[in-house]
Formats: sequence, structure tokens, C-alpha cells
Amino acid sequence: MPNNNQLVPFRYDIVGSFLRPESLKNARDAFANSKITKEQLIQIEDQTIIDLIEKQKKIGLHAITDGEFRRRWWHLDFIASLNGITVYDFQTTAFGIATQAQGTYVSGPLSFPKDHPFLEHFRFTQKHAAPVLAKQTIPGPNMIFLDSLILSKQYNENPIYNSLEAFKKDLITTYQEAIQAFYDAGCRYLQLDDTSWGGLFDDRFRDMITVNGLDADQLLSDFQEVTEKSLANKPADLAVTFHFCKGNFQSHWLYNGSYETITKNLFSIEAFDGFFLEYDDERSGGFEPLKDLRDQRIVLGLVTTKKGQLEDTADIIKRIEEASQIVPLDQICLSPQCGFASTHEGNHLTEEDQWKKIELVKTIAEAIWQDA
Repeated sequence: MPNNNQLVPFRYDIVGSFLRPESLKNARDAFANSKITKEQLIQIEDQTIIDLIEKQKKIGLHAITDGEFRRRWWHLDFIASLNGITVYDFQTTAFGIATQAQGTYVSGPLSFPKDHPFLEHFRFTQKHAAPVLAKQTIPGPNMIFLDSLILSKQYNENPIYNSLEAFKKDLITTYQEAIQAFYDAGCRYLQLDDTSWGGLFDDRFRDMITVNGLDADQLLSDFQEVTEKSLANKPADLAVTFHFCKGNFQSHWLYNGSYETITKNLFSIEAFDGFFLEYDDERSGGFEPLKDLRDQRIVLGLVTTKKGQLEDTADIIKRIEEASQIVPLDQICLSPQCGFASTHEGNHLTEEDQWKKIELVKTIAEAIWQDA
């Protein structure tokens, strides 16, 4: 269970990723150019993660991650190691900048491998985080549903499953086994990062879904079903949270639209202990959709990770007060709006900015909640 007998998510919490230090970026480049071995890269990863863990302990976080330092992407590395997934390279301007990217598609029956590398990665983090709780982040199942099947040209040209129901069955089983595997490895705080829900309220993506022969409103029910069934066998002492943002690629966003479209379905998933939602700018919209929240905690992502300018304490407190007019203050927590580096490159701010923002979140939470 979480340390200090506190509820998860914590009054001040983090989404998970941190800016990669230059030593790690240089090592990854050196490995890509065959200048160092895989073993040497892992040694550098290990040391930078240990250093990061110590910084998180020093600042006083109640849950600690590995910063996603072993990943190229926040989501793809986990998905790529599943059985039945193929990775490919492509160019994109989806985030408003031209850049090289990678995608995945379902190329065979989905399943969770017992030797998935993230399990060993978690054990390493847990060992060095102790006695503080280690938090594991993985992409939610609908990332595969939307990107690797529904919107995938490669999949639609060569479908593997004869029905969506058959696909959903394997996807659910894959995630049930993944969740149990992390639990067996010692994980007691798991977070599903799932931006795919944004495709269900963004008009551009809703049109793309329609072109591919599906209905975005029906997919709301499908996404809810897949998530609920993935969590159906969750152990009672495993805390699971959900994180959603509208895109966070090198400080650029992806989705437009209102949470109103998805909150009834999303907040109905009772197995979640809390929800992390982006609320760092006007694009995030108002707090009105939070009326659909039940008895879980809501983590307001009021401190942006997209830029280094530090928010004003009074402004953040005022916004928490506004949210408390819709959701009881006791259900509210605070965090940055997303991770600081959803990709290896990271967002457009410095490590000093990063830690100042986490310190700000902690200071504000301690000023508002006695149990912070």
C-alpha cells in the first residue's frame, strides 16, 4: 500500500517523465552510432535513474518514477514489446512541427510477454526508490485500439482480426496479464496514460474515425468497456490512476475539444483511484465536466510542463478554489499538467525550471491540504 497510509493519487503528485540529462542523451546518440555497447548504455541509464530517484526523494515526492529514462517515447516502447505489434518510421506534422516519428500497428494476435522489459525496469526503480513508493506508468489499452488498429493504414490493408470483438478480447487479456505481472513484480501504484480518448472529442480525429468506418460515439462505449475489463481483476491493494492530456510532444499539443464528451464514460470506470487531467491553459476548458466525477480523486494539472515560466501561486490557488465549487476540495489534488519529457527530446524548459515547478506544486498542496 502507499506510504504514510495516504490515498493515491497524492495531494501533490507527478505524471511521470522527466527531462533527460545530457549524459543520457549523449549516451543514446553514441549507442545509435555504435560507439558504445548496449551494456554501456544500460549502465549510464542505471546511474542517471539512480540520480533522478535521489532528487525526487530530496524534494519530498510520495511516489517516485524512473523518469521514463529508458524510453524513446512515453507510450511506444511499452507497446512495441507486446506480441503482435510492429513498429514503423514515418514523418509527421501532426503536432504543428515537421519531425521524424514512429508508429505501431497490429500485425498478429496480441498478447503480453512474460519477459516484457518494463517488468525488470520497474524492479530496478523499486529497489532504489525504497522506502518511497515506486510508481509505474504505461500507456492505456486504447492507445493500441485507436492508433494501431482503427487509424492504422497498415492494419486496415491487412486486418488480423475478423471482428472488433475478437480484437478487444485479446487486448483486454493482454492488459489483464500486464497489470497482474506488474503487481507480481511488486508494483502498488500503476498509472495508465491514455491520450487516445482525445480522438473521441476532436473533430478532425472524429472525421478520421468515420472515414475508417467506425462511429466515435460508439467508440466511447468501446473504450470504456476495454478499460473496465482490463482492470476487472485488479488486486484490491493496487492503486491505479488514469492520466490524460491533449498532447505533449516537445511542448506541442495534438487534440482540440471539450472533456464534456468523454467524462461520463471515463469517470464511470470505478476501478480507477483517480484521474490526472490537463488544466494548464485556456485550451483545457473549464472545470464544468468535473461534475461527472464520482468518489475518486481528481488531480488538476494546473502547472504546465510546456514552458519554463513559473506560475503565480495565487493564480493556482484561485483555480483550485474554482474547481472546488464543482468537486469537493477533499477529492482534489495537484500536479504538473503532464510529464516533462514525453519523448527523449523533452519539452522546452530547463531542468532547473522542472524542479521549481515540482517544488511549487508541493508548496501549494501543503498550504491547502493538511494531509499533503
